[in-house]
Amino acid sequence: MNVDSRNNVRDYSYNTGRNTDGNAKRDARSKAGHNTDRQAARADGNDRSAGKRALERAAEQYLAYLSTERALSENTLDAYCHDLHLYCEYLVKQNVCSVQDITAHIVEGFTLYLADSYAYTASSRARMVTAIRGWHRFLWEEGITQEDPAKDVHPPKIAQRLPKAITVEQMASLIEAASMGDPPISLRDRALLEILYGTGARISEAVNLTPEDVDLEHEAVRLFGKGRKERIVPLGSYAHEALDAYMVRGRPALACKGTGSPAIFLNKRGRPLSRQSAWEIIQTASRRAGLHNISPHTFRHSFATHLLQGGADIRIVQELLGHSSVNTTQIYTKVTPELVKQMYASSHPRAR
Repeated sequence: MNVDSRNNVRDYSYNTGRNTDGNAKRDARSKAGHNTDRQAARADGNDRSAGKRALERAAEQYLAYLSTERALSENTLDAYCHDLHLYCEYLVKQNVCSVQDITAHIVEGFTLYLADSYAYTASSRARMVTAIRGWHRFLWEEGITQEDPAKDVHPPKIAQRLPKAITVEQMASLIEAASMGDPPISLRDRALLEILYGTGARISEAVNLTPEDVDLEHEAVRLFGKGRKERIVPLGSYAHEALDAYMVRGRPALACKGTGSPAIFLNKRGRPLSRQSAWEIIQTASRRAGLHNISPHTFRHSFATHLLQGGADIRIVQELLGHSSVNTTQIYTKVTPELVKQMYASSHPRAR
């Protein structure tokens, strides 16, 4: 509804019931005009609603493709769903009601809108642009649109933050802190932290483990990463011992309170342990150990950093972490300056 239409409707409502016989004809003409404005406004609103539904249906097609064909994680799909919903709302405000009407200028306008917004971090803006690029490429490849208006739009560059790792001694004290308390909870918490540090698993990978994913005899664990990509990771002696103790003496006591969940890690009610609950376990252990700024990813970062400090090949670390590109793994090589100095001191003839 435009501004004039809103004013006309407001004026008509204001004058209703105050007319005299002398201006009856004028009021009749005015009423007819107001009705026309209302019908136009209603049609405009219907067009916008229909256009928004059409855009959202096209977005849902892409999300379904990502779920079934690309097997993206639920968290990634939720984020992309939010991003595309925001984009569709922007398109409707630009009077775009069909994916065929989206131009490169409109896509660029949305990226500028994100850049001017203080509500989103650089990483969030980069993810949104990635979601939009993927959607338009999908529409073009499926023949739904004649061209890809987002092909020349690129995500903003993000300052690369170095992963935060803790020392081997700090990790040991952190895991020991998780062992405090009564079983079965202490057994579960220690096993969880040993798995995180001993395998480099993401927190979602750890809490989704089932007995079928663990081979204690051959000391290996199967992890499902992003896109349900499967990898086999060795299970070290510490993680093996902690997990075996929990499976024998801890998990049965928790499982009897639930309904038979296949998850290895259970909460006090026998239900699968959530990521949030796992995060709280880590926070409790870090407070006991007197450590700060510890997150689930601290274990993964420390896993990779300590491997590289121990001389592991970066390609092996890449496989263990489940990175599709070694470039992602290379960031860990930047957090070991002490190792660089040691290697230089021991190898270069002029270093001593």
